[in-house]
Amino acid sequence: MRALVFDKSLSFQPRHPEPAAAGGDSLVRVRQAGVCSTDLEIVKGYMGFTGVLGHEFVGEVVSSPDKDLIGQRVCGEINVVCGRCDLCLSGLSSHCRNRSVLGILNHDGAFAEFLRLPAINLHVLPKTVDDDAAVFVEPLAAAFQVLKQVQIDARKWVTVLGDGRLGLLVAQVLRDAGCPVRVIGKHPEKLALCEKWQIRARPLADIVPRHDQDVVVDCTGSAAGLEMAIQMVRPRGTVVLKSTVATGKAMNLAPVVIDEINIVGSRCGPFREAIRALAEKRVDVTSLIHRRMKLEQGVEAMQLAERPGVLKVIVTMES
Repeated sequence: MRALVFDKSLSFQPRHPEPAAAGGDSLVRVRQAGVCSTDLEIVKGYMGFTGVLGHEFVGEVVSSPDKDLIGQRVCGEINVVCGRCDLCLSGLSSHCRNRSVLGILNHDGAFAEFLRLPAINLHVLPKTVDDDAAVFVEPLAAAFQVLKQVQIDARKWVTVLGDGRLGLLVAQVLRDAGCPVRVIGKHPEKLALCEKWQIRARPLADIVPRHDQDVVVDCTGSAAGLEMAIQMVRPRGTVVLKSTVATGKAMNLAPVVIDEINIVGSRCGPFREAIRALAEKRVDVTSLIHRRMKLEQGVEAMQLAERPGVLKVIVTMES
C-alpha cells in the first residue's frame, strides 16, 4: 500500500506493507487524514516513533469482527489499550500502561491507504459530518477535554494562548461553554477568525502579563508557551498544558510554587461530544482548512503544515 513513513527521515513509500492483523482489529480504508502538530514534533524526535505517521482520519471499514461496522464511515480513538492493567481497570484506559497510540507509539497510523484499529475504538459518523469535518474529530475531542478537567463558567477569566489549529478549536469549545474567553496569538489572519466567531482576540505583542487570568490554556506548541502562561495566570489559578513539544527549555518554576499555580496536563478527549458538536455545526472547522494534498505529496504536506500561519493541511488518499 502507499504510505508516508518516518524512519529517521520522512518518505513516501509506494509499496509499504499493509498493517498486520490482530485479534479484534478492524481494517479501515483511509479516505483522508489531517496533519497535526504532534506529527511535526515526531519528525523532530518526539516519542522516538518510527513507522506510518498520522492519527486524525476518516475512513471506511473494510473488515471487522463487528459486522455492523463493515462499510460504515468512521473516525477512531487513537489509544489501543489492554483493558487489564490497573489504569484501565480504574477508568484511566487512555493512560493504559501497555497502550500503543495510532501513528505516535508502536502503531502504524493514518497517512496510508489502510490502518487497523480495534472495533471498540471506531465511531460511526453521521451523514451531517462530512469528511472534512470528520478529520477534526480527534483534535476537537482533545479541546473538549479541557472542560472535563477544569471548571469553567461565566465568572472565570480564560485565555487561550496560541492561535494555531488546536488553540482555535479550544477557543470555540470554551466560547460555547459560556466563559468570556480570549485568544492571544501572532497571526492577524487567524485572530480575524476569532472575531468572526465572536471571540475576543489580541496580538501577543500587545500583551503585558498581569497575573490576572483564572485559567490559561497553552496551545502554542512552543517551549516558551508554559513560561508565558505562568506569567499570565493569577495566584492559585490554573494552567492547562495542551502543547507537545520535542525540544526542552530551561525555565524558572519558582512562580508555580510561590503563586500555588495548578498545572494540568491535557491530552485526548471525548469523541462523542466532538462528533455531536460537528453534527450540530456548533464549531467551525471549514475555515481552518488551508490546503488538501495527495498522499504522494505527503512530505511536502508536512513541510507546508510547519510554516507559520498555516492551519490544517489535509492529506487525501485519492491516487
